Amino acid sequence: MTIDLGVLHGHVRAAVSRAQKHLLGLQSPHGWWKAEETTNVTMDAEDLLLREFLGIRRQQETVESARWIRSQQNSDGTWTTFGGGPGELSTTIEGYIALRLAGDQTHEPHMRRAAAWVRMHGGVENSRVFTRLWMAMFGLWPWERLPALPPELVMLPRGVPLNIYDWACWARQTIVPLTVVSHFRPVRPLAFGVDELHSPHSGHASRGPQGSQADGFRRLDEVLHLWEEKVPHRWKPLRRHALRRAAEWIIARQEADGSWGGLQPPWVYSIIALRLLGCPLDHPILRSALHGFDGFLIRETTSEGTVRRLEGCQGPVWDTALAVIALADSGLPSDHPSLAAAGQWLLGAEVRSRGDWAVRRPRLPPGGWAFEFANDHYPDIDDAAEVVLALDRLRTADTGFAARVRDAQERAVTWVSGMQSRGPLEPALPRRCAGGRGPGNGALRGHRLGHDEAHARVCRTASIGRPPGRCLARPPRVRTARCLPRPVRGM
Repeated sequence: MTIDLGVLHGHVRAAVSRAQKHLLGLQSPHGWWKAEETTNVTMDAEDLLLREFLGIRRQQETVESARWIRSQQNSDGTWTTFGGGPGELSTTIEGYIALRLAGDQTHEPHMRRAAAWVRMHGGVENSRVFTRLWMAMFGLWPWERLPALPPELVMLPRGVPLNIYDWACWARQTIVPLTVVSHFRPVRPLAFGVDELHSPHSGHASRGPQGSQADGFRRLDEVLHLWEEKVPHRWKPLRRHALRRAAEWIIARQEADGSWGGLQPPWVYSIIALRLLGCPLDHPILRSALHGFDGFLIRETTSEGTVRRLEGCQGPVWDTALAVIALADSGLPSDHPSLAAAGQWLLGAEVRSRGDWAVRRPRLPPGGWAFEFANDHYPDIDDAAEVVLALDRLRTADTGFAARVRDAQERAVTWVSGMQSRGPLEPALPRRCAGGRGPGNGALRGHRLGHDEAHARVCRTASIGRPPGRCLARPPRVRTARCLPRPVRGM
């Protein structure tokens, strides 16, 4: 068979032209691209549970979310963590509980299949810690059988194991509010139980052989549980101080869109923690946090009715950088208006403030980009590198724009180079920063935000009693919002 290369090239050019046209049609008028971050039903299940916990769950959103959760269930009754994947225990348990919350009954075929599969695979006893934590908040699992997370972890100094800067950034932002939740051990009883999800054959998790990593974690958890039994009662000022430090840490890291890092897990747990500390739902911090979910909400009309689902994260910086590279490399003129608009947006999204990464790199100037629309605290190595490559494709006669591109690239290259690990025991990615002196937030001793950063963040988290939009007179240090009680309730 003879291939006519001229005809083949014509087909390729036509396909590329169609792809370019399609991609250009997806661009926002503001210059960015963003595809949906598909996830699993735990996002929607936990959204309903969060609203139930806060007492703000409404019938319409419950019906629409439940309709979406049902649509994602497999024929064997399970839910998966990704499309086409195998059934997953914790995801199935959370989907099941969300549907029970929405009114689905245990005798319905789809619920019976889900419960039978859960029991067959070890029951709730074998589920992940986060699933059992949500169950504990509604009286479906004993708090005593969860890992201990004392708030005093926030106070651990640099170099001490388990200090919060030894955690990945998403884990750090999740663990800190969970220490508050773990202190209060709240229970909001539901009108139903989940005995049908317990397996008669499951027992306590294996302790592992003596001296193993599992055995080490078990012993550590025993020590932390003992700490939890003694500290809140014997050293109330210490616990009260730890809770307040945790609250300050959480508040200082809320983003401009109301989220925490643009990620669902730290977002929902921060809301719960601040609510437990006494912050009212109409306070600017929580009002902004709850309103921020609207930007992550997708509602669609289907043959079964309207469905409602949430994105767990959004990645416009990453998507925009890849789109620019694809369009430029496929032959779109480098000075095309769409590429220029994308370049302007990317320049505006550059992170110019210091975040947790500076705890380990206190002298490194900021630069680079994060993954999300709003994430000033945690820029990414990979996003920064991709944006530098995308900006390198742009050509323009505007010397001012060209200078801005060059300066942003230089800042990013300096930042990425400065974040490189010095050895195998010192990962320098912003996802894991061990203790040290750096910018902080007033929540850790010896750590301070820069004056301008603190000023901006204090304005964004204005305390109760001050008109919205007014700033504190002395901005150099972030202050705990007045929504937090003094002393903390529940002591």
